Amino acid sequence: MNNLVNFLKQSDIFYQFTPTQLELVANLCQELIFNDGDTIFQENSSSKELYIIVQGEVDIVISRSVTGQLRKNENPVARLRRGQSFGEVALVDEGLRSASARAAQKDTRLLLIPRDKIIMLCETYPQLGYRLMYNLAADLAMKIRNTDLRIREQLLYKPNEAK
Repeated sequence: MNNLVNFLKQSDIFYQFTPTQLELVANLCQELIFNDGDTIFQENSSSKELYIIVQGEVDIVISRSVTGQLRKNENPVARLRRGQSFGEVALVDEGLRSASARAAQKDTRLLLIPRDKIIMLCETYPQLGYRLMYNLAADLAMKIRNTDLRIREQLLYKPNEAK
C-alpha cells in the first residue's frame, strides 16, 4: 500500500494531497495489466472509470470507421506515459467515451478508480473533492490548450490545396 501511496503522490491529479487523502484514494485503486495493442476501452462505450498509468504507455485513438471499432494501424491522437491520467471526464459526465484507449507497450500497468467510489470519497471529504476537481480541471485545461495548438497548427501551416 505504501508504494501505491508514493506513486499517487507523484501523479499530477493528486498534487497537494495529504498522506491520509492519498491512502483513502489508494484504497479505491484496482491494478490492471495490458499488453501492447490491447484495447483498454472503446470509443462510444460508457465511461465510469478514471485510469492512471503506473508503467508503460497508452495511446488515445479516434476511430476513422463508422462502427467505432479500432484497427491496429490507426494513428493515436495522443500518447500518455507514467503518472498521467485518462478517462477523467467520466468523473464529471457518465456519457460515451469520445476516443478509445490502447496499451502501447508490453506490461502496461494501470490503476483503475471507479467513478462511484471516488465521487463518494469527494462527497465525504469535501477538501479532498475540491483538490481533486481543481487538479482535474487544470489537467483538462492543459489538454484542451494542447489540442487547440495542434488544430491551429493544422489550419495555419497546412499547404494550400490546389483549387
